Amino acid sequence: MNLITKNTRPSSGTTALRAGLGIVFLFHGWMKLFVFTLPGTMGFFESVGFPGFMAIPVTFAELIGGALLLAGIGTRWAALGMVPIMLGATQVHWANGFGFNNTGGGWEFPAFLAVASLALFLYGDDGRFSLASLLRGHRRQSAGDLRSAA
Repeated sequence: MNLITKNTRPSSGTTALRAGLGIVFLFHGWMKLFVFTLPGTMGFFESVGFPGFMAIPVTFAELIGGALLLAGIGTRWAALGMVPIMLGATQVHWANGFGFNNTGGGWEFPAFLAVASLALFLYGDDGRFSLASLLRGHRRQSAGDLRSAA
């Protein structure tokens, strides 16, 4: 018996990608807010040529986008919202070379996060075990209950 069927593979893969990206983005936003602090993050943004105030929307986009991805709510749009943020991070790390283990961190990791986020947007599915799919299933079940009662 084949445990990975044609019908479950894409949805399970989407779930893994969605949850992994959600955790990474939540962690990045959390670090900006509670470890580096907003003033520290603003100073870093200014030191690499971005307006300092941009640290605020970036931090909250990572927190909110990460939470939405982890929960599986608005997956496509949350993932798409992360793409320009990760492209900006790629630009910041470009001069450090490819490897993220280089001094100052290379551009490999933020570029991968941008591509993975774009792939999740293009796939256009919340995947299994998402809050959105649970709510859709509940709505379908409720509608079915109403039809059977009539």
